[in-house]
Amino acid sequence: MEVEKTEIEGCFLIKPKRFYDERGSFSEGYNKARYEKMLGRSLNFCQDNLSYSVKGVLRGLHFQRSPHAQAKLVQVIKGKVQDVVVDLRPESPTFKKYVSVVLSEENGYQLFVPKGMAHGFLALTDEVVFQYKCDAYYQPEAEAGIMYNDPELSIPWMMNEKELILSGKDKELPVLNQFLHEEQ
Repeated sequence: MEVEKTEIEGCFLIKPKRFYDERGSFSEGYNKARYEKMLGRSLNFCQDNLSYSVKGVLRGLHFQRSPHAQAKLVQVIKGKVQDVVVDLRPESPTFKKYVSVVLSEENGYQLFVPKGMAHGFLALTDEVVFQYKCDAYYQPEAEAGIMYNDPELSIPWMMNEKELILSGKDKELPVLNQFLHEEQ
């Protein structure tokens, strides 16, 4: 297993080892002791989520406000996505910076998203099954998000904006600076 640091402190790209033969492949999806050692932190995942999306669906950029913030371990089971993480920690040297990676069933990569991040993904294939582990339970009253096309962030999404499919709620999210101003 290979772990790569990203440009955001505490956010890691994990490349599990895969074993192939004539039957297909095998890889370990999660091992608490191994992941804690690799990432240098205690992990206590308590909720698994699974989403199904069609090509062009953009989910995000979502997060849970403190004290219900969630760290996540995300991966694609089927298909391919552009996965994006935005650092929302004001004290961080990478505050307002983002990381964008491609996760797919072919590469088998996972992304560890620490607390204090906005997270979203864009489905790049006809069908996407996306799985993520969370270290805190979802709390509806703590749900928040920022606009995927915030001009200050300038995230280069991998599809034309006219092709994107967003929920009504995601279309109404504030830009980051508006959200930060409202939180003060």
